Amino acid sequence: MAASNDRAQLAVRVTPNARKSEFAGWTADEKGRPVLLVKLSAPPVDGKANTELIRFLAEALDCPKGQVTLLRGTSSRQKTVELPAVAMEGLPK
Repeated sequence: MAASNDRAQLAVRVTPNARKSEFAGWTADEKGRPVLLVKLSAPPVDGKANTELIRFLAEALDCPKGQVTLLRGTSSRQKTVELPAVAMEGLPK
């Protein structure tokens, strides 16, 4: 998680085709940085999982969808999203 001004970056690892979209906890990447695990109800085709990730994070963190941006990982399970720093308070512990 990196923050600049009023925006923050969040590393996310997604699991598509889940029964429902939900947070699944935290893990660490190879460098020990925190990674949020998210299960998504959408399939990983035609950008549906990316769209569902943005929708889910915006709803769960109570911020507008336009404020959640996918920076990296459009075709990967490992993604980096940027969102308002104040929304980070709504993440699971």
